[in-house]
Amino acid sequence: MTINNTTFSDLVRLEQLRHIETSKAEALSYASIADMESHAASNFNYTVFLKRLTSRARRLIQDNALAITLQHPQKLFIRASRISLMVAAILGALAAGNAVGESSTLNIYWLLAVLLGFNLISIMLWMAGISFNLQGLSAGVVAQLTCWLPYRHKEKESDSIASLAARGWWETNLTGTVGKWRISVLTHQFWLTYLATGLVLLVLLMMAKQYDFIWGTTLLPESSFPELTQWLSKPMEFLGLIPPDSYQIAASRVGAVFQDAETRGAWAKFLLGALLLYGILPRLILLLVSMMMQKLAEHRFKLDLYLPYYITLRQRLMAHEFESIVIDADPNIVIEKKITPRQAGQGIPQNALAIGIELDDHIVWPNGMNCSKNVIDQTSFSEATNIIKKSDSALLIGVAAHRLPDRGVQRTIRELITHTSGGVWLILLRSRAAIPVADTRKIAWFRTAEACAISAECVITQ
Repeated sequence: MTINNTTFSDLVRLEQLRHIETSKAEALSYASIADMESHAASNFNYTVFLKRLTSRARRLIQDNALAITLQHPQKLFIRASRISLMVAAILGALAAGNAVGESSTLNIYWLLAVLLGFNLISIMLWMAGISFNLQGLSAGVVAQLTCWLPYRHKEKESDSIASLAARGWWETNLTGTVGKWRISVLTHQFWLTYLATGLVLLVLLMMAKQYDFIWGTTLLPESSFPELTQWLSKPMEFLGLIPPDSYQIAASRVGAVFQDAETRGAWAKFLLGALLLYGILPRLILLLVSMMMQKLAEHRFKLDLYLPYYITLRQRLMAHEFESIVIDADPNIVIEKKITPRQAGQGIPQNALAIGIELDDHIVWPNGMNCSKNVIDQTSFSEATNIIKKSDSALLIGVAAHRLPDRGVQRTIRELITHTSGGVWLILLRSRAAIPVADTRKIAWFRTAEACAISAECVITQ
């Protein structure tokens, strides 16, 4: 969700920079943002973090002259959209022109089938795609017209900064909920252009030439088209349009000798009214709905702060990080902790109650923190809950960072939280054996914290 002055465009630029820095960090200059990473905040706040990310991004863009590169994908998409609308206009003109032909007679239902038939099929496919969240159906024809865009290609090691920025823009704007509604908007614009062009061409042709309107069928009963005409005409009567009566409908059957001006006028109004009422109006409503849903999706868009890139930046820009180094490899030697400016104690109450979950003897707590109880079985769990109930301090839950969080650990965390009246923190502890912790393992712990209603800013990593 966009917060304060942070717009969706700012979030898009952050995602573009994430793609660039993940693969091409060595190609960027970081001189002007060194001061940001040396003055961490004393307490994590999502709004503050997002503001720092945005400020950092603006500096990187300015220092590395990335503004034009980051804006190019949007310009390319706008250009592709305009080309697709031009194609829609040409197709609409060709459809109307071929349906009318060079003769002086106009098959009314053949023309409606050409102009409204494909449009109706498209609406049905779009509604099915939206209802069942099927990207291929909801995207429609327009998505296929933009498949040639170069930044859709798979990621390669040799990707340039421009292609990485373009891929970041594509994934943010044209995938997920935002992409679904953005492509829907373009799809409805495509069909509106198709119908509007056909309607305008028909009006021009009927102004310049006299047409006799006919209908006919080979397989269907004779009463099928007259009944369909009367059924389609009912809504038009509320708009003041006078549809053909039963006599005029019968007089327009293929083979009729004469058709007067009143009959031709009634059929012309019926044709234009059908195109407006059953073609353009539904598309216009769907377009407005899609535009509102796109704006809502952009407003609700949130960065995935559990990606390794954002986790790393969080530790650089914000507090709640500490480091520990081994002075001597001898296991009998106590580890000396080197606390960074982003100390583990910052933002946490000094008298926080520390409870461990299934920790072994090799797990090391930072200086000044003592584990009150290590939960390893039901007995120790009961003792831990009693300690928590008697304490008014904030709860600090320690877990082994190198372990993969399972349902048992998640359930234990949730149950411990229910017994505390203070704040809750989760600290990812490292082993004395210096077991490496993969980024995916870190992300798994962050997601476990989220599932236990522990906000990301209350997760401390080493």
